[in-house]
Amino acid sequence: HEFKYYINFFEYQVIRNRLKRILNNDLYSNANGNYHIRSLYFDDLHNSALYEKQAGILARRKFRIRIYNLSEEIIKLEKKSRIGQFINKESIQISKKDYKKIIDKDFSFLKESTSKLLNEFYFHLTASKIKPDVIVDYVREAYTSKISKIRITIDKNLRTGLLSTDLFDKELPTIDVIEKPLYVLEVKYNNFLPNFIKDAIQLSSSQRYAISKFVICKKFNKLNNWEDN
Repeated sequence: HEFKYYINFFEYQVIRNRLKRILNNDLYSNANGNYHIRSLYFDDLHNSALYEKQAGILARRKFRIRIYNLSEEIIKLEKKSRIGQFINKESIQISKKDYKKIIDKDFSFLKESTSKLLNEFYFHLTASKIKPDVIVDYVREAYTSKISKIRITIDKNLRTGLLSTDLFDKELPTIDVIEKPLYVLEVKYNNFLPNFIKDAIQLSSSQRYAISKFVICKKFNKLNNWEDN
């Protein structure tokens, strides 16, 4: 399950103070409980990933390459699939060399891999012609629990690389894509959400939004009016 909410600065302060007392910080977190995420999303020439989201297609998927704290140490290729409110994320770590090959359109090693995820990525790169599309850049504060694999994240300073898809460019010009002081709260869990977690966040179903950081960032590179819908 995945539910998303916009929260303001006051709500953020209240919720984070509660979560700090009952959950653990994510393993990527620094001393302040934060870490930086930059993702490179892929889409085809027809903007199919964007269209499927905007049209409310029930079953859809997106590919992305993600790094943390602008480091080359961990580079992940991920496929995020969704059916309604249910999500599934497949992930595999790749090397900087593999990343460069993908960017340079040298895809053959993906086909030869024993990884089904890399094989599928190869298929979409060649058959669906997906390509590097948009950078999504933000700071994340994350809290986790082993109970039902609960993961609650607060994403701040959402930005995009304007007309650039260079994932490792530390000087990449980025622009704000969301009104401040709004934050994005995401609540993820497998089977159930305990009452003590519900009490900590105190958000109703009427406050949920179909928030997509990919779509929000895409609108700054839009070519069609429908991309704002």
